[in-house]
Amino acid sequence: MDKILEGLVSSSHPLPLKRVIVRKVVESAEHWLDEAQCEAMFDLTTRLILEGQDPFQRQVGHQVLEAYARYHRPEFEAFFSKTFVLGLLQQGYHSLDRKDVAILDYIHNGLKLIMSCPSVLDLFSLLQVEVLRIVCERPEPQLCARLSDLLTDFVQCIPKGKLSITFCQQLVRTIGHFQCVSTQERELREYVSQVTKVSNLLQNIWKAEPATLLPSLQEVFASISSTDASFEPSVALASLVQHIPLQMITVLIRSLTTDPNVKDASMTQALCRMIDWLSWPLAQHVDTWVIALLKGLAAVQKFTILIDVTLLKIELVFNRLWFPLVRPGALAVLSHMLLSFQHSPEAFHLIVPHVVNLVHSFKSDGLPSSTAFLVQLTELIHCMMYHYSGFPDLYEPILEAIKDFPKPSEEKIKLILNQSAWTSQSNSLASCLARLSGKSETGKTGLINLGNTCYMNSVIQALFMISVTYFMVCFLYFLYCYQKREAYAPRIFFEASRPPWFTPRSQQDCSEYLRFLLDRLHEEEKILKVQPSHKPPESLGYSETSLQEVDNKAAVLTETPCTSDGEKTLIEKMFGGKLQTHICCLNCRSTSQKVEAFTDLSLAFCPSSSMENLSFQGPASSPNTQDGGLMQATVPGPSEEPVVYNPATAAFICDSVVNERTIGSLPDEFYCTENTSVPNESNKILVNKDVPQKPGGETTPSVTDLLNYFLAPEILTGDNQYYCENCASLQNAEKTMQITEEPEYLILTLLRFSYDQKYHVRRKILDNVSLPLVLELPVKRTTSFSSLSESWSVDVGFTDISENLAKKLKPSGTEEACCPKLVPYLLSSVVVHSGISSESGHYYSYARNITGTESSYQMCHQSETLALASSQSHLLERDSPSAIIEQDLENKEMSKEWFLFNDSRVTFTSFQSVQKITSRFPKDTAYVLLYKKQNSTNGLSGNNPTSGLWINGDPPLQKELMDAITKDNKLYLQVSWKYKL
Repeated sequence: MDKILEGLVSSSHPLPLKRVIVRKVVESAEHWLDEAQCEAMFDLTTRLILEGQDPFQRQVGHQVLEAYARYHRPEFEAFFSKTFVLGLLQQGYHSLDRKDVAILDYIHNGLKLIMSCPSVLDLFSLLQVEVLRIVCERPEPQLCARLSDLLTDFVQCIPKGKLSITFCQQLVRTIGHFQCVSTQERELREYVSQVTKVSNLLQNIWKAEPATLLPSLQEVFASISSTDASFEPSVALASLVQHIPLQMITVLIRSLTTDPNVKDASMTQALCRMIDWLSWPLAQHVDTWVIALLKGLAAVQKFTILIDVTLLKIELVFNRLWFPLVRPGALAVLSHMLLSFQHSPEAFHLIVPHVVNLVHSFKSDGLPSSTAFLVQLTELIHCMMYHYSGFPDLYEPILEAIKDFPKPSEEKIKLILNQSAWTSQSNSLASCLARLSGKSETGKTGLINLGNTCYMNSVIQALFMISVTYFMVCFLYFLYCYQKREAYAPRIFFEASRPPWFTPRSQQDCSEYLRFLLDRLHEEEKILKVQPSHKPPESLGYSETSLQEVDNKAAVLTETPCTSDGEKTLIEKMFGGKLQTHICCLNCRSTSQKVEAFTDLSLAFCPSSSMENLSFQGPASSPNTQDGGLMQATVPGPSEEPVVYNPATAAFICDSVVNERTIGSLPDEFYCTENTSVPNESNKILVNKDVPQKPGGETTPSVTDLLNYFLAPEILTGDNQYYCENCASLQNAEKTMQITEEPEYLILTLLRFSYDQKYHVRRKILDNVSLPLVLELPVKRTTSFSSLSESWSVDVGFTDISENLAKKLKPSGTEEACCPKLVPYLLSSVVVHSGISSESGHYYSYARNITGTESSYQMCHQSETLALASSQSHLLERDSPSAIIEQDLENKEMSKEWFLFNDSRVTFTSFQSVQKITSRFPKDTAYVLLYKKQNSTNGLSGNNPTSGLWINGDPPLQKELMDAITKDNKLYLQVSWKYKL
């Protein structure tokens, strides 16, 4: 019968005819056959199954073998012996390799046929050993899946006792070696199915023998924590996670994170690879285990691992959001990583470039699941942008993309941010610093945040952009590094320039830091002038003793004021101006005045009532009294005769005043003498009507408005009465302030932080302020300053108006002739505070290129003709020539390039972005403004060419400072050359 069957399957007869004959052969299995015939038939069918040329031959082999084995069981038991099976597993079959899946399939079917035979027990014992050997040989996924099928059906073949633990461990290692090189969907689905079969086998073993679970998990961790660069464990290990009981999470994570034998490098590798598991489809609870391990590491303060892994893997996690099968788990892990990584925006900013594309893609598909997902994602994004405010260039595209989705309330955002943060204690970690990066596309290089040092970085970057030459020298090699090297961590300069009362790594006021820095540089230069032999220090590090010596010497030097330009320090030449305070006793009309030096002006916000009608009016419409320190133009004297103040005398100039410096001579009413009355209609000066409007029609104040409010007259009454030496008693008085000498660089600080007496906290004023590109500073020049006492003061703030200055001011006999002038300034730098209080937030700065080759004044001068020709029509429309010039500057791209400096990040931006910053980001408000004076020479007034070379409009540099920077440059080149070698 075997010869007939062999000839039939190899013949060329039609397939239907062959099937009929095969059916006859199967039916003949019921007849008696001797042992030799049965063996011949079993041998033929085995050959057809294992070596059949086509599916028909293999199918015939299975059909005939099953029929003859059923009716001739003893003969088949003798044929399917232990020796025969062992030979198949160890040597293969003829040309068939022993690792061919067909052999395992054949043995699987053979076991089914002799299941009721006694000899099957011997086969089970044999297979318990052989399957362990096969697993140790790291079979391919297909073979391992077939082996899993066999062991699932015949659990008796699974090794027992200690061998079962070894088998599970080896099977875990085998899964760790699985790889799928195909990218076709069919092959990928088959691969996932094969891995699932193997993981299900392990699950069954763990349930049957719980003692095998923990060793298996230890083997999983050993595989994923391996630091061997030549071995990368398969992501297929993720299929095992869903089979680990969730109640074991706490115990296992605590065991792993507290094990002293587990090195940080191994834990980092393990966590990274677990995050990679998020890409495995159908695997459940991977996100639960990843988050549990993240929390476990945070509990034992393994912040270095958490930071490294987060920065390395957060983009991968974000990319998994594109795939629906793994999206929920990826979003859970992404949320935890971002909400816990709160010491730096670096992790969030890694995914920021990808957010817009993802949002647009999911918005376009219109699926309900996509919409629900976007609601969750946008809530997370809003939380991150709230926490890491101060990056308008990054966030504006995102805000536009997610504008249609609900924004969580501030209370909800704070609640979410407080849930998972593990970095509150991590500021001491060196790895928390931003990573070094090369220069950006702008060609500029940022400064690394050393831990809440944004207040210093923003000030340095703003100063550097307005006066490169001087500050490069003053900061010595620090600013040289800033130009030539990668993002620099200015530790030495920070220690030298930090005010002694500033606590390191705590939030500080950038304005306070700026004043201290300028004062320190000013005092140091005065010491150098007194001691010509004094050499600049090798570094900027000061000891407490040296600081005290500087203070003592500075005190001596301050007693002798410097009046001539040659005696002024560079700080005085660049930032120094003079402010005259004039107090008039309303009883006897005697006056007192004092001129003080300043380097910055602190501008308070106008009360809302004063903004409604910020103008000077005649006696008929002027109130007699005013509360709260508001300005008052006319006050009845003792003889009930009104005193009328001319706007020029009050130095109260708004944007709507004609820029006569550019157009021509000032109008007659701007020139006044003592006791000259001005008609009501001509002396009224209105607020600029072109400033932006707040919602509801409320006017947005401008910097000019705040400057006007600063210079407005003030009535000293009540507890703030003036002590008049002429009257020898306290009297009501009027105080006015005028700028008598303008600085080359004007620094304006907006007083945004006020003290709340009810709650005893400092609050921030979040009002938007319009920033003019061109600012006109009213300057009242006097004929002589020699008779006035002077003293160096780093800051004259608006808060000084609350002091009783009577005791400090001495009467002077006569008024001096005035020559009011509007001095144009161009906006150069803006330091922005992002936050809601002075105790928290972030500083960054906008700055533009300032060069001396193309004076901004020249462009202003080019606009004179246009302003003159259109002056009458623009005045009727209440447009000022300064606005015309400003528009002309923007049209001519006068600003050339604006930069946004945010610690180590430097990007291009525009003046429009500077203007819109607060409207787009309400917590981000301009705080410190730096304006550069515009003049025809683009230099300082009264500079002497013989005193040194002026570079880009900056003062000449002292030889000692130039020598110091040259020395450091040489040192840097030597170090660089050594590294190259």
